[in-house]
Amino acid sequence: MVNVSRGLSAPITLEPDHNDILSARDTVFLQIHCESCQEILDSILIAYKLAEDERVLLPVLVNFDGFHLSFTREPVEIPDIKEVRSFLPAYTSRHAFFKASQPSSQGVAVLGGFAYTYFKYQMHLASRNSLNVYKEIAGEFEDVFGRRHGVVEEFMMENAEYVLIMTNSFSTIGKAAVKKARAKGIRIGLLRIRMIRPFPGTDIQAALRGKKAVAVFDQNISVGKGGILFSEIAGCMYNERERPVLLSFIGGLGDKNVSPEEFEVIFAHLQKANKTGATSDPYLLYTKEEWNGMENLKKIAGRNG
Repeated sequence: MVNVSRGLSAPITLEPDHNDILSARDTVFLQIHCESCQEILDSILIAYKLAEDERVLLPVLVNFDGFHLSFTREPVEIPDIKEVRSFLPAYTSRHAFFKASQPSSQGVAVLGGFAYTYFKYQMHLASRNSLNVYKEIAGEFEDVFGRRHGVVEEFMMENAEYVLIMTNSFSTIGKAAVKKARAKGIRIGLLRIRMIRPFPGTDIQAALRGKKAVAVFDQNISVGKGGILFSEIAGCMYNERERPVLLSFIGGLGDKNVSPEEFEVIFAHLQKANKTGATSDPYLLYTKEEWNGMENLKKIAGRNG
C-alpha cells in the first residue's frame, strides 16, 4: 500500500505532515518512509518482495509526503522490465489464495484471548524478523539496480558530534542545513529514519553511539505528549550506558516551512545542551513572522484573544 501523507483534522488541511501515517504505526503494516520519487519507485518494488517473503508475510506501507512528492514532477530511472521480473518474480501464495479473477472473502474470527494473543505475537515476531529480511532484499536490489536503501540513511555522520534526526522529504532541506553548518565548522550529521515499523532500534543505537547531542525533528505532534518519533528514539536509547542528550523539535505541521534560520536555532540548542547537559520540553519551530501572520488572521476573523 502507498500512503500520501496529509495532516489530520481538526482543523481540516490538505497539506502534509506525518500524523496520519504515524497514527497507523500499530496496525501491523511495515512502514517505509521516502525522501524522493526515485526512492518511492524503488521502495514499492522492495515492499512487494518483503511482504511476499515467507519469513514475513505482512503488509507493507510505503509513505511519502503530499504535494512535495505527489503533486510535483521529478526525474526517475525506470528499471528494465526484465530486471524487475528477475528481482520480483510472480507470486504464488501458499497460504491465502486471493485472485482478482476469483473473488473471495476471508476473515476468520478468533475467539478467545489465548488464540488471539498467539496470532498477535506471531505478527510481532514476523515484523521484527522483517528487519533482517529487508536488509537482504536491499542488498539484492542494489546488486540489480545499483541503488541501496537501508533502514536508516547516514548523511555526513563521519566524525559528527551532533545529529539531526528526520524522516521523509523534509530531510532534503535538513541535509542542506547540515552542509551549511559543516562549512561553519559545526560537526553535525543527519540520520534519516526510513523504516519506522519495525523500528530499527539497533541501527539507530549504533549510529548515535558516541555522539554528544541529538535533535529529533518531528513533523507530527501527539497532542498532549509531543513528538512521536522523539518518544521512539528516547525509548530505544534509554538502556544505552552512554547516551547523548536528546532534544525534541516539532515543525512542519500542515507543511509549515522550516527556514534555514530555524535549523540554525536547532544546532545552537544542541551545542548548548552539550555544555549544560540540560533538556527541555519539546520546542515548537514557529517564527515571529508566522506568529504575527496568525494574529492578523485572528483579527480578520474577529478574534483578538
